[in-house]
Amino acid sequence: MRTFVSALAAVLGLLLSAVAIPAIWADRNIVQEDGFVALAAPLGQDAGFQQRLAVATVGTIDTGGIPDALAGLVRPVLEAAAGKLTGLPGYPAAWEETLRKSHRLSFADPASLPPEADTSSSLTLDVAPLVALATEELSGQTGLPLDPPEQTLINVGQSDQRQLIERVTAYAPLGYPLAVGAGIAFALALVAARRRWAVLVSVGFGALLLAAVWTLSSSMARDAVLGTASGNGIADMFKEAFVAAASTSFGSWVTGTLVVGGLLLVAGFVTRVASPGQRHPNR
Repeated sequence: MRTFVSALAAVLGLLLSAVAIPAIWADRNIVQEDGFVALAAPLGQDAGFQQRLAVATVGTIDTGGIPDALAGLVRPVLEAAAGKLTGLPGYPAAWEETLRKSHRLSFADPASLPPEADTSSSLTLDVAPLVALATEELSGQTGLPLDPPEQTLINVGQSDQRQLIERVTAYAPLGYPLAVGAGIAFALALVAARRRWAVLVSVGFGALLLAAVWTLSSSMARDAVLGTASGNGIADMFKEAFVAAASTSFGSWVTGTLVVGGLLLVAGFVTRVASPGQRHPNR
């Protein structure tokens, strides 16, 4: 009976862990604003990404109020502003504010979004802080009174992916109680076991199996997201860079699971070797 209870508890712990770990990662890195910013902030430091984003951002500046006679003079200034944007002192703060505003829009109640935001899109970028920075630079160089927009919205993703964000937002916080449940299950498995080394080996092997499943699932999810195109250059550029960053981040958690699994296997075998003559009476 004890062996059955131990095995059942170990399996339950692994099943709970299979859901809890990805959920906790999603909550900390996607759902929570600070985690999202920390994950995406390094994208703004990549030289290639910076340049493409700067050119696209400057291209959204509304120059409709500039007299036709000055349009030819403003165009070279716009091109120069794109090259200088990422080097301006205010760029890091503007990029971080862009990420924060975008996260608030993307994870807000669709009913509270502005009319310009496509509520069916999975992610809404608001690059207004970057546009404001570029507009300020352009206005300072030309002396023209240019007013930056309060919002410059770019929709990322396909029509069915807003529901995905809503599900992730609801599911991710459940990872913490599930992790507690997994810990209790593993503790019960050890307490009830007649051969604790067998529990350690089994859970260690299960952790390696979970890491393999997560790696395959992550790869499939990445390919599915990258396989969709929004038709917007900035949106697709951000999506590709963010998905790569997310894959790397989750990959570090998978690596950690592999390490833990390996350590449990070693601990189990060492425990078995250290007590070869241990016998347990049938109960």
